Amino acid sequence: MTVSNTSKRKQPSLAQLRAFAAVADHLHFRDAAAAIGMSQPALSGAVSALEEALGVTLLERTTRKVLLSPAGERLSVRAKAVLNEVGALLEEAEAVRAPFTGALRLGVIPTVAPYLLPTVLRLVHDRYPDLDLQVHEEQTATLLDGLASGRLDLLLLAVPLGVPGVTELPLFDEDFVLVTPMEHELGGREGIAREALRELNLLLLDEGHCLRDQALDICREAGRADAPVATTAAGLSTLVQLVAGGLGCTLLPRTAVRVETSRSSRLLTGTFAEPVPTRRIALAMRTGAAREAEYEELAAALREALRPLPVRVVDGAGRITPCAGPPAASAAAAAAG
Repeated sequence: MTVSNTSKRKQPSLAQLRAFAAVADHLHFRDAAAAIGMSQPALSGAVSALEEALGVTLLERTTRKVLLSPAGERLSVRAKAVLNEVGALLEEAEAVRAPFTGALRLGVIPTVAPYLLPTVLRLVHDRYPDLDLQVHEEQTATLLDGLASGRLDLLLLAVPLGVPGVTELPLFDEDFVLVTPMEHELGGREGIAREALRELNLLLLDEGHCLRDQALDICREAGRADAPVATTAAGLSTLVQLVAGGLGCTLLPRTAVRVETSRSSRLLTGTFAEPVPTRRIALAMRTGAAREAEYEELAAALREALRPLPVRVVDGAGRITPCAGPPAASAAAAAAG
C-alpha cells in the first residue's frame, strides 16, 4: 500500500482557516484578530501553523503591512469556501434541532422596508419569540450577492428576479399610484390612462433601485421612448418632497402612500385605469435551503398578517386570494386626504 505525501501531511484546523480568512479579508493582524475575537498572538500562531500544515507561504509580512502571497490569493478562496460549507452544516443541524430559533438574516429593499417591517417584526415577536431576526436594508443586487454568499438567509423584495438557484415565495401584488403636486391637472383623479405618463415630468429613484427600473418599464409600456432622468433621489421620502415642491410627479407603490404623502399637504394621489401597473413582493431563498420549510411557513404567516394592508395577497402558487384590505379607490382617497 502506497501512502501519498498529501495523506501524511497534518490536516489544518477550522480555527486556522478562520484566522487565515480573517487576515485575507483585512490584511492587518490586529483588525483580523478583533473581527474574529482572537488575540493577535493566537491569530498569528494559527496562520503560521496553517502554513506549516499546508507547506506553503500564505502571507508576505513586512514591518508596515501584510500581503497575500500568490499561493495565499488562491488558497484564501478555498479556505472561505470550506468555512461557508461548515457554516451551512451548522445551520442545517440547528434547523433540524429546533425550527424558528437562532439567527435569521433578512435582507430587505429600501422601497419595502419602512412600510412592511412593522408587520414583519410584530409577527416575528408574537409568533416566533425565539427567532433572532437580523435585518439588513440594501439594494437588490447587493441582497442577491449576500444570499448567494451565505451572508443573508432570506430576502424580502420585488420579483420576478430570474436568478438561477433562487426560489421565490410570493406574498402579494400592489398597485402603483401617481403622486402629483396639489395644482396638477391629474391630481386626485381616478382611472388615469397609462398613456398620460408619456407627457409627465416623472421623478425617479437613483440607479440601483428596482423601483426605478419598474417605473421605467411602466413608462415604456405606456409608449414613452425617453427615460425621464432630469431629477432623481436616493429614497422615496426625498422623491415625494420633490413632488410637493412642484418639480414633477412620481409613482409610488400603494403600501408607501400613507407614510410618504402624510408629510405634506401639497400632494394628491391618482389611480390608474385597468390594467393598473403593479409590482409583486416576495420572500426569496436559496433553492434547497436547509430551512426551506421554515421559510415557507413564515411566508404563509406573512400573507395572513399583511391582509389589512392595501394589497392583493397571493398564495404559494402565485394565485390572488381574497383580501380584507381597503379597495383601491378608497385607499387612494384616504391617502390623498
